[in-house]
Amino acid sequence: MAGSNLTGMTPSTFILNGIPGLEESHLWISIPFCSVYLIAMVGNCGLLYLIWTEEALHRPMYYFLCMLTLTDIAATTSMMPKMMCIFWFKLKEVGFNACLAQMFFIYTFTGMGSGVLMLMALDRYLAICYPLRYATILTNSVITTAGAVTFLRGVMLVMPVVVLARRLPYCRTNVIPHTYCDHMSLVKLACASIKTDTVYGLVVTLVIGALDILCISVSYIMILRAVVSLSSKEARSKAFSTCSAHICTIITTYTPVLIPIITPRIGGDNIAPPIQVLMANIYLLLPAILNPIIYGLKTKQIRDSFLKIFFRGKAGSAFGA
Repeated sequence: MAGSNLTGMTPSTFILNGIPGLEESHLWISIPFCSVYLIAMVGNCGLLYLIWTEEALHRPMYYFLCMLTLTDIAATTSMMPKMMCIFWFKLKEVGFNACLAQMFFIYTFTGMGSGVLMLMALDRYLAICYPLRYATILTNSVITTAGAVTFLRGVMLVMPVVVLARRLPYCRTNVIPHTYCDHMSLVKLACASIKTDTVYGLVVTLVIGALDILCISVSYIMILRAVVSLSSKEARSKAFSTCSAHICTIITTYTPVLIPIITPRIGGDNIAPPIQVLMANIYLLLPAILNPIIYGLKTKQIRDSFLKIFFRGKAGSAFGA
């Protein structure tokens, strides 16, 4: 009965207050965020179209890149529409269940993105260390299963985060000082102990992030050993070049993602709230806009396929004229 009474204290709607302290500048802040989001969507959708239409890109490496692209699109789209409603129209209300749903999708897809980066590292390991067996190991069914398991892992780990947050009574305030339903920003409003939520949230971060980073590190240690043993300098250079785009993506993904996740749990109160919220938004948007650029610049097959379609379209336009 006591638990039921506590649950009844939770308001039906919450207020997403945007970036605390910068409310008067929301309209101006929305311009770069909206521009980056639109550019990211164009870049990622263009990359998906390129891989879909070009036979030369129908390979495991690019199928995993498609998964990464889809997770970037899903994660940013889970955040941006509501964020723009706050900035443009001051529509700050969000239902409690809708808030939990947004939290679930954002963390599930960011967790899946981390898992896909691990799969891409394993893909590079197999391509370099077992080139003759590469195609027979990474069949379409194996790739599909790996993607499904990565998604289910995210769902199974994130779902308890939502369930734990839902059970808390929120009787202090219903104002969330954030642009989206961030886990720690929400549970800090509860008028009950949030130790379990904090510890489990950190465990999920470590299980997903640390495990994936460990697997990626082991894969690259094995790759480095295999590459160093190659006798040809040209072969070593080619092997390293196939990994360069993935390494850049790892850096741009994990560097900003760890800061907003770790700092609130280890005394992040010393960091100004506007900086915390801005970092949390940037870590979702940065990979989405940079990944198509990184792979477009560093992957020869993607560049060649893009130029092929571009000049084909240009020639078709000239012929039509």
